[in-house]
Formats: sequence, structure tokens, C-alpha cells
Amino acid sequence: MREIVFTQLGQYGNQISAKFWEVISDEHGIDSAGTYHGDSDLQLERINVYYNEASGGRYVARAVLVDLEPGTMDTVRSGPFGQIFRPDNFVFGQRGASNNWAKGYYTEGAELMESVMDVVRKEGFQLIHSLSGGTGSGMGSLLMDIIREEYPDRMINTFSILPSPKVSDTMVEPCNATFSVHRLIQNADETFCIDNEALYNICFRTLKLTTPTYGDLNHLVSATMSRVTVCLRFPGQLNADLWKLAMNVVPFPRLHFFMPGFAPLTSWSSQQYQAITVAELTQQLFEAKNMMVTCDPHHGRYLTGAATFRGRMSMREVDEQMFNILNKNSSFFAEWLPHSVKTAVCDIPPWGLKMSATFISNNTAIQELFKRVSEQFTAMFRRKAFLHWHVGEGMDEMEFTKQYHDATAEEEEVA
Repeated sequence: MREIVFTQLGQYGNQISAKFWEVISDEHGIDSAGTYHGDSDLQLERINVYYNEASGGRYVARAVLVDLEPGTMDTVRSGPFGQIFRPDNFVFGQRGASNNWAKGYYTEGAELMESVMDVVRKEGFQLIHSLSGGTGSGMGSLLMDIIREEYPDRMINTFSILPSPKVSDTMVEPCNATFSVHRLIQNADETFCIDNEALYNICFRTLKLTTPTYGDLNHLVSATMSRVTVCLRFPGQLNADLWKLAMNVVPFPRLHFFMPGFAPLTSWSSQQYQAITVAELTQQLFEAKNMMVTCDPHHGRYLTGAATFRGRMSMREVDEQMFNILNKNSSFFAEWLPHSVKTAVCDIPPWGLKMSATFISNNTAIQELFKRVSEQFTAMFRRKAFLHWHVGEGMDEMEFTKQYHDATAEEEEVA
């Protein structure tokens, strides 16, 4: 997969994506006006994965920005990298989704969908959205339905922000998330799960930030996204792309929900006292505190995984350290899947670091996340709480039951 259209949905999806474009623009030497000021041919070798070259040598982000209200669009447009987006690719409504999944799927989102699909006509699809609000969950689900129907042979890869057990914005999060998980099971090929509580824990406990902001959280998510997509954007000793990742990390069609994490993660005050080595990176990759989702991988079994190292390093050392750590943690891996971790190495380090590593794990501990959401949804559905808001937008009551059973079945299959 070498050409991506990046679709950012809803307030949260667009805020995170704005930071993501800042990060990868820095890595590719693209300034806020879309002009290249880099110092290496490698920065341009695969620039067409996420950018189109416009007239005058200017680079434009291959992105579609979608929301059901204009406020977030105005914020992105006036932000530091607002000029790298093509004006025609801002698609927005006026009334919003009011945190209602059915508004995003049946009414407000459906009215806007034709405009979105006029822009979304590419080879591979990446979506960044939250499952908590109405636009990211409802309209995001509808967009996946239509993309899967029109492009059945294309890859759909999502970065999905899921509800947290302690960090919650709206009462209807469990409903929106349950309906969205149902669509992710059916339509997505790869889903990278992220939740706010894990991000807050990293900010407090690891980075030692006393008052983390949404900007800090968005930076962590964008850093994760940048590292996950690095093999698409830069060459390396052992390379990978979205198709190779799916081929190696998805053992069964429904089991495509990943737990991402990366290293190094240290506070600014501690960085000067630590030497980053391949051994240290490999050790951190398997620690629960480095995961972007509130699940402890040691509570389950690793089915498969993919580790991507960035920076100048010996391939032999990478292989040795991965072999050692896999042997050390062998009891946490499914014994019926030998050689279950794929390794890739990219020569280009992230900005400000000599080397880093990213780990994408397909681990049965992800059931903790599904169980958490389904329990909250069940408690609400038994009393038919908030049901009328969704039915009023055209949703059938039977669909509540169907989607609940599908999400529960996913939880059981992972277990």
C-alpha cells in the first residue's frame, strides 16, 4: 500500500490529525506553507503516500477533513499547518451530531456523505475518529459502510479513540462505542485502539506532567500514528506496509483490533541520564505502561505482533534482542502461532531522537476493553436509557440488540 487518503472525522479526530500532520511534515521537511525545506532525498522518496505535489513545488496533504459542525474546521484552517490542506477537502455541516450516533449515521451524516465520497476516491483508506461522539462514531461508521461497498478490495485502516473507564466526556459513550465496534468488526481491516485514560497515565506516571492538556494527549496519539505509518513513508532495511501488516498480524478476520505502544517514553528531566539502546527499546515495548490503551497485555496472550525500529542500528542486534525478549515472555504468547512477531527497521529516526521503536500487538487482553464497554451498554439498554434519541433519528430498536450481540461475540472470540 503506497497511496493513502487520510480521513479525519469529528472534533477529536480533526484535533488529533492536526497534530499528526505537524509531526510528519517535520519529518519530511515540509513547512507550514507546504514548501519543502528538507536536507535528504529520503524525505521525498515516498512523499506521495500522504502528500500531493501541487503547482510551484508545493505539497498538499492527502487528507479529507469532515465534521458535522464548522467550528473544528475553522480551528484547523487557522492553525499552524492549516495551509497544507486543500480548501475543497473541508467537508462540514452546520448542525452537529450532539453526541448522537444515529444523527451521524442516519440523518445529519447521511446528508453530507455524498460530498465526502466525492473527495474520497483513492487506493487505501485511513480513518482517525473517536467512538464517543456522534460524528466520529456515527458518520465514521456510515463512511466505512460505503467505502467497503464501493471498494471491497481496498484496505481500511482506522485509529479509533475508545471510551475510558475513568475519563469520560458524555453519558452516551457506551452506546456510540458499541454501535461503532459493530461496524469496525464488519468493515475495518486494521483498527489501532487508543483510549484517553492510558494517555493520561503516560503523561502523569511516565512523562511526569502535572497538568497534561489535550495538546499533550494529541501529541502522544500523533506520535503513535507517525511511528505506525513510518514504513509507508521511508525506506529501510526490512520494510512493511499495511497489507504486510494485516497479513502477519490478523490471524482471523474479526481479530483485527491492535494495542499500539512505542518507546522510548521518559520524562524530559530523565532523558539526559539514559542512553537509548536497542535492548532498552525492546524491553520497553513489552511493558503495559507504554501501551496506548488501558489493557495489561500480561492479562492475556499475544496472538501476533509487529515491531518497527527507527534509526541507524544493526539488524543483527535487533534480531538478537527480539529473540531474547520473546524467549523471556514466551509464556504470554499463543503456543500454536510460532514466529508470531514481525520485525521491520526504518533508517530514519523520529525528530529529536537517535532511535525509537513501535510495537503493535494483537493480544487477547483487548477483551478487557470490549467487556468494559458492553457492561456499561447493557446496564443502560436494560432500562432503555437514551433509546428514544436514536429511534427518533430513524434507528430501529432491534438494531440495538443486534449490535450488542455482535460486540459481545467479539469479546468472546478474543477470549
